[in-house]
Amino acid sequence: MIKAKGLKKTFNKGTIDEKVAIDGIDLHVSKGNFVTVIGSNGAGKTTLLNLISGTVEPDAGEIFLDGSRVTHLPEHKRAKYLGRIFQNPLTGTAASMTIEENLAMADLRGQPRGLRWGVTKARRDFYREKLKMLELGLEDRLKESVSMLSGGQRQSLTLLMATLSLPKLLLLDEHTAALDPKTAQRVMDLTDKIVRENNLTTIMVTHNMHQAIRYGNSMIMLHEGRIIFDSEGDSKRALTVEEVVRRFGADLKDETLLS
Repeated sequence: MIKAKGLKKTFNKGTIDEKVAIDGIDLHVSKGNFVTVIGSNGAGKTTLLNLISGTVEPDAGEIFLDGSRVTHLPEHKRAKYLGRIFQNPLTGTAASMTIEENLAMADLRGQPRGLRWGVTKARRDFYREKLKMLELGLEDRLKESVSMLSGGQRQSLTLLMATLSLPKLLLLDEHTAALDPKTAQRVMDLTDKIVRENNLTTIMVTHNMHQAIRYGNSMIMLHEGRIIFDSEGDSKRALTVEEVVRRFGADLKDETLLS
């Protein structure tokens, strides 16, 4: 579903602030795979997602999405194939709009739209059924402004919006990092359920070692823009936090990772 060959990205080239963010990465993610990406601050995790989504262009290398070369395809033209959730719960929703309006906007992503749009009874019933799976009571608050929701509720809604039209690729950029532990676990369990039930190809960046090991069927570790560890299948399921820290502790200088 996603293939990257020889990806490189350097910021502020030729200055004292030059930073090599991605240094020759090859990445192959098959359809339906759930890949977790771990690494310290500055390892290149978010830059990798930005390259895949088209937010930034690579200095070298190629990117293919579902067999099509998208290396220089603008971000807005990739958007209809991708779902992405960011760390900040406020980023993925329009606060001034209602819950059903946010869902309708996500529902119509990538489709032609005229000057008039609205929510039909059939779509409203569909949204209500989808919201029930969140178990937050939002199915009875369709007309309520999203600004009234808590951070965890908004991130859960964002997750539903990002997966409503079943994107070819779901990108999760530390999407539980800003939540309290209990809410983060709830959103993570919901993420796992939606990904598995819909067989969504997913790449999840996380600072949480336990999440990286527990979820998904493949895990890669980035350090200074390179993949230094790649594990999948039975070998990944056998991993422990202690083993990873013992092997790569010198490269994992981030206290959040090691806690």
